[in-house]
Amino acid sequence: MEDLVSDGFWQGRRVFLTGHTGFKGSWLALWLSRMGAQVTGFALPAEEPSLFAMAEVADAITHVEGDIRDLAALEAAMTGAGPEVVFHLAAQPLVRESYVTPVETFATNVQGTVHLLDACRRMPSLKAIVCVTSDKCYENNEWVWPYRESDPMGGHDPYSASKGACELVISAYRRSFFTGDVRLASVRAGNVIGGGDWAKDRLIPDIVRALIAGESPLIRSPGSIRPWQHVLEALGGYLLIAARLIEGCDWAATAWNFGPADGDVQRVDWIADRMTAKWGTPGWERGNEPGPHEANVLKLDCARARSLLGWRPALDLATTLDLIVAWHRDVAAGGAAKNITCSQLDAYRDKFRAVLAGVSSE
Repeated sequence: MEDLVSDGFWQGRRVFLTGHTGFKGSWLALWLSRMGAQVTGFALPAEEPSLFAMAEVADAITHVEGDIRDLAALEAAMTGAGPEVVFHLAAQPLVRESYVTPVETFATNVQGTVHLLDACRRMPSLKAIVCVTSDKCYENNEWVWPYRESDPMGGHDPYSASKGACELVISAYRRSFFTGDVRLASVRAGNVIGGGDWAKDRLIPDIVRALIAGESPLIRSPGSIRPWQHVLEALGGYLLIAARLIEGCDWAATAWNFGPADGDVQRVDWIADRMTAKWGTPGWERGNEPGPHEANVLKLDCARARSLLGWRPALDLATTLDLIVAWHRDVAAGGAAKNITCSQLDAYRDKFRAVLAGVSSE
């Protein structure tokens, strides 16, 4: 299985990646390029600050600026790339922002996915499509049991509802148009975290910004529980799915959860305690800012990925938080973001392949 995320498998493969200027997309673009893939990225310009700019991602790939709400531009870029595999990550990714811009959120997340999949119908070179949605696509009943891929879609807020709707779109296109040589999967990850995430109204970036400024972080919902995991854990799963689709595995053309081990499903205050202690600050404070509804408890059942893909997390949550602190400390001190990003990526790749090799030998 480790060969599926090796340089040998991905060398020279043509990859079309939407959302490559975002946090998760930047990490994936670098991973693919370091394996020798020919990556074409299609996305809106990166916001500032961004991992995309700081890690010089544009130098490693073909960078195309465009909006997935523009079908003609998207299809033209895809046609020029002639991809074997498409990773669809472009999205409006924030719950709280979706309350401010619900129309834009649905247009980007739902209609953008429709545009992407419809363009894929006309790509003769294509073998595999991996669409990234979210753990928030499920109808969240606030229970303690983890959600399985077969559980109902839903969503209280516009963002979550848009991701549930994306899954319905993906399922319809899979059954209507991608039943032959092109295979389509969706992937649902937990709260992905890592160095270089600067998004507003997200826990880790908010903590980092406060720590860099010498302030105590303000924590809105310390008792909320989320499936935290390093961004590379989820991306490793996406690469495994893509490889199985490329190989022609029909069983892989479905929905997949990727989340942390049970012990790493932690409360927000546990995260804040660990990060402030590692940074060497006195602690955090509870924020009093009222906000819109957000889920309190959310867990994922990843038994399918473990049993059928051999996928396992390679990092525990404590190590993940240490890597984030190390990344931001280094960059805040004047270090080159590209160097520490690639260093952490290469170290993770070795760990992940070792985990897969261990599973293969069991």
